Formats: sequence, structure tokens, C-alpha cells
Amino acid sequence: DMDCLFCKIVSGDIPATIIKKTELITAFNDITPQAPTHVLIIPNKHFENIGEVSIADSKLTSELFKAAADIASEYGLESYRLNINTGAGAGQSVFHAHLHLLAGRAFAWPPG
Repeated sequence: DMDCLFCKIVSGDIPATIIKKTELITAFNDITPQAPTHVLIIPNKHFENIGEVSIADSKLTSELFKAAADIASEYGLESYRLNINTGAGAGQSVFHAHLHLLAGRAFAWPPG
């Protein structure tokens, strides 16, 4: 979907600080970070939300979470939060499936 902001990042049409890129996923720094470490991890193929990903491609779902664990390890993070917003009511504002990897500060529970 070439109207999608994240698809444009994957294609290189919009610049981003890419942290990790594989055949299946791209990870990059969030431009409006909510924590000292705030990385977005997205599938390279367009899916509107994580529910669509999990129904269509279990290998891709696994790759998204593996990338999060790999990045956390590479950054030496002792603790981190993974957040997935699905739908506008849950706070999703870019309708391309993505995980937020957040770290570097204390987080409250429950969120939001």
C-alpha cells in the first residue's frame, strides 16, 4: 500500500533510522519516542494490524517477536515493554501492523 507511511519507510521513500532489516521485517526508531528506547518493528508486507498478520503468516508473527528479543539483547536491555495497538480505539494511528519496543524508563500498570 504505497499510501502507507510504514510501507514508504520499507521501500526507502521516507527516511528512517533503520535498526534491523530482514527479508520479512524492518525495525526503526520511532520519530516521537515515548521512552529513551522506542523502536517500531513492522512486517515489510502491508497488514493493517497484528490480527491480520497472525491469521495470515505465523512465521512472520514469530519473526516480529524474535526481532524484538534480538534488538533488546543487542541494546543490552534488562527489561522492556512490547506494545501492540490494534484499532483506533486501542491507540493505533498508523494502520500497518507494528510492535513498539519501549525501554529505558519505568512503566506503570495498567497502561493508558
